[in-house]
Amino acid sequence: MTPDEGLRKQIEVYRRMRPEERLRIGFELYDMARAMARAGVRHQHPDWDEEQVQREVARRFRLAAGIR
Repeated sequence: MTPDEGLRKQIEVYRRMRPEERLRIGFELYDMARAMARAGVRHQHPDWDEEQVQREVARRFRLAAGIR
């Protein structure tokens, strides 16, 4: 299966899902992205406490969303 074929298949599966299923997946992906960002910040700044890590993650997500 090529990447394009895989993408088309994934889109077909999502289209067959109920809206609440797609929303749940979206929230899960968001949570995973935040967890990955936290892990990255902790790796870059092992001396930071949890509050500093959370502030940096929030800052990065705001920047990604175009919010300053």
